[in-house]
Amino acid sequence: MSPRDTSGEPGDLFHFSEDPAIRVFTPRPVRVGVDRGQAGAWLNGPLVWAIDAAHSLLYLFPRDCPRIVIWPTERTTPEDRRAWFGDVTGRAVAYVEEAWSERIATAAIERYRMPPKSFEPAGEPGTWVSRSPVVPIGHDTIRDLPAAMKAQGVELRPLPRLTPLAPIWRSTLHASGIRLRNAQDWVTPEGGPPRPIALPLAR
Repeated sequence: MSPRDTSGEPGDLFHFSEDPAIRVFTPRPVRVGVDRGQAGAWLNGPLVWAIDAAHSLLYLFPRDCPRIVIWPTERTTPEDRRAWFGDVTGRAVAYVEEAWSERIATAAIERYRMPPKSFEPAGEPGTWVSRSPVVPIGHDTIRDLPAAMKAQGVELRPLPRLTPLAPIWRSTLHASGIRLRNAQDWVTPEGGPPRPIALPLAR
């Protein structure tokens, strides 16, 4: 699997949620902004987010579950593949904290199908955004997340902590880090995922 081009027209788009009754997606700011620089600051504003089919495997998790998902690309060296990916025959490896294993095994999530008409590329592989409200085409419930991951070629690997994986961002593999602010003792590595913007202290 390799990151798809973020230009052109989207194909199938999805939004994953734990809410089974969403009729209209209204543009909202992200709950915790991240530092994408001045050019990407607009992505913290009111938007509806969607992911394409090729990258939807990143969201087969409970919403707040911290995870790191990795896969080799055309630029991955044999040494990095051996060190980080091993003999995996699937598309990707998903690392999660062991404390989340039971919830992953028992949670259900909703996969909403989104009409592509109003979406534009967000500049990150597989990610699209809409500045206007979106009415989903339909949705289905995914009740067995580990089975859904397996069907998409994802190997799930629980670890006590995700912190030892920080050097993956210095390798030649692709790494997606999601909800890492919820991970134990996590410190964003240099070159890693965007850093959360510090919120002002409450008075």
